[in-house]
Amino acid sequence: MSNLDMTEAVKMLAIEKGISVDALLQVLVEALASAYKKRPGAADEVIVEINPDNLDMRFTAYDLDDDGNWVNERDDTPKKEELGRIAAVTFRQVMSQRIREAERDRKFEEYANREGDIVTGIIQQIDKRYTLLDLGKVEALLPQAEQVPYEKPEPNGRVKAYIVEVRKTAKGPQIVVSRTHPGLIKRLFELEVPEIADGVVEIKACSREPGHRTKIAVWSNDHNVDPVGACVGARGGRVRMVVNELRGEKIDIVPYSEDLADFVAKALSPAKVTEVRISADGTQADVIVPEFQLSLAIGKEGQNARLAARLTGLRIDIKSENQAAAEASGESPNTTSDSGFAEGKWTQNDATGEMEWHAADGSVMSEKEWAGGGTSAATTEVAE
Repeated sequence: MSNLDMTEAVKMLAIEKGISVDALLQVLVEALASAYKKRPGAADEVIVEINPDNLDMRFTAYDLDDDGNWVNERDDTPKKEELGRIAAVTFRQVMSQRIREAERDRKFEEYANREGDIVTGIIQQIDKRYTLLDLGKVEALLPQAEQVPYEKPEPNGRVKAYIVEVRKTAKGPQIVVSRTHPGLIKRLFELEVPEIADGVVEIKACSREPGHRTKIAVWSNDHNVDPVGACVGARGGRVRMVVNELRGEKIDIVPYSEDLADFVAKALSPAKVTEVRISADGTQADVIVPEFQLSLAIGKEGQNARLAARLTGLRIDIKSENQAAAEASGESPNTTSDSGFAEGKWTQNDATGEMEWHAADGSVMSEKEWAGGGTSAATTEVAE
């Protein structure tokens, strides 16, 4: 093969493997140096130089003295016929290995800076420990701990996942992705909401219980743009796309506020809040709600209050108006003598999720009965 043909071959190989010509020539230099040292009577050390324009090669040999210094520099370039044999013997052994290493390094560099990004993969292997996603040129690992409970991956199905870590291994980059990370929510909204991608609308905070419910707080840098409306979209089209990707996970979108009391009240949506009192150190919020809104504010198994606390970064203590009034008057929070009811306590009904008053005499009263009937809208909201 002439040098011209070899030059073209190197360029074509570089394009095929997605490696620069310089990187490929460096691999060739190392391969030839390794092969040279296997020759009978070879020098202790050698430097191989390749002209990138015509692939002319030069071998500069050195001996090592007793102190390890390189001495006796000389040109020891093999004859053309011998050089061809050297290349033939070592090309497959060394060159292919170094090319694989160069490919692994390139893939690692490609994904190393993508932590926190979102990728779409095709589900391949599935077992109890992890699921493998085919990203095209590489595979991603979706560990069991990063999978949404009750979400069953289907082979050959497409899913979006959030890159949490990129590790460098002997077999190439290992990309660890997640379906439970709150960052997935932010990235999905960036894909669906142009205002977020452009920076007009920001997601200030996000709290999530994967597979069940998510709350996000949004803020607009343009007073002419409604941040909640932008995320919801016309007829809920934008948020629906995110919900579909999350397999039906509920999403609450609330406006962010720099006023902590106002932010806490909005974070407890859809419950209506009567008053919010922030502690002096700004770490706790005491929230007072109407009696018939208590279960809605707390949420099923405390989920709404828990997500609101994570969203705002505060401890949240929720009390009904009657409980707050009783405490203010010095009575037990579970006492309702001023309302004409016996002593007792509020307990959540496991079947309906509603709060019920269990009196000391054994009688039970629903929130609707306690509130004197409430409004039909509020009653419906609590039932939901």
